Amino acid sequence: MSVADPRPRVWVSQPLFGDVIARLREHFDVRTVDTITQHSPQDIAQALGDVDGALVTLNDRIGAAEIAGASRLRVIANVGVGYNNLDLPALTQAGILASNTPDVLTQTTADFGWALMMAAARRISEAERWLRDGHWQQWNFETLLGGDVHGSTLGILGMGRIGQAIARRAAGFDMRVRYHNRSRLPVEVEQACAAHYVDFDTLLAQSDHLMLVLPYTPANHHLIDAAALARMPAHATLTNIARGGVVDEDALADALANGRLAAAGLDVFEGEPAINPRLLALRNAVLTPHIASGSLATRRAMVALAVDNLTAALGFGPAAGKPPSLLNPGARAASG
Repeated sequence: MSVADPRPRVWVSQPLFGDVIARLREHFDVRTVDTITQHSPQDIAQALGDVDGALVTLNDRIGAAEIAGASRLRVIANVGVGYNNLDLPALTQAGILASNTPDVLTQTTADFGWALMMAAARRISEAERWLRDGHWQQWNFETLLGGDVHGSTLGILGMGRIGQAIARRAAGFDMRVRYHNRSRLPVEVEQACAAHYVDFDTLLAQSDHLMLVLPYTPANHHLIDAAALARMPAHATLTNIARGGVVDEDALADALANGRLAAAGLDVFEGEPAINPRLLALRNAVLTPHIASGSLATRRAMVALAVDNLTAALGFGPAAGKPPSLLNPGARAASG
């Protein structure tokens, strides 16, 4: 007769880097899944029902219903800097700590934002499809002309860590940098980024290339709508590496199809993994499957930080009791 493992029990919702997840086994009874799974709310509720902690990804939505029967649950460690898959108020009220994985993905995500912006501006995706489809029969001086990046104005909506990293890269392209943020940055940070604060409408009007890097909240749902797009120059590009819900995708499709916007680069989508079919049909939309942080080193670092958060929240490891990137310290008070 086997003896039940007396250690705290944790659930890992998706298959991740096995050697990194193995660190959890030093302290916990670990339950894992073998294949990438789209868990139903009922499956998540069942999995959380008898565990002390969980390590989850953006695929896994956790709210009041999923934690209703989770009497032992003390922490949710999210793999990702964004956490709109978590109902943070519900977790806090239930006394359940939540964490994310900021910082470790900043530079990699900024690199990708640049790649996506340049691909949209210079029509790289469209050009590759055109070439592969056998249309390059003769060189033409006016074939697939795009817009310049160097010497243009870069607009950044959302000026946190990633926004600042994007701004610093603009110096190498001799760009003017304008930004809008919930609050203005300290002068010394603006100077380090060579960035100038403007209001939202001015940002739209002055940006040759607008990059979205703001967190998603209900307040900024469809912030980039038909009215906002109409205030942008027709030659401009829009790049979204934030969250899909920030952009009204039908309004964006209208603007791209009607020549009111030159191009867009999108790594995130409102209904992902489902994609608005109107976007799929547009040649001037560069579409990637939410991979802005997708370098091997960075994804490993994200999982490692989630492991550290989970371990510390459950009272183990060198940071015991002090998760490195806690989102809701108020949950401690709620738990008594």
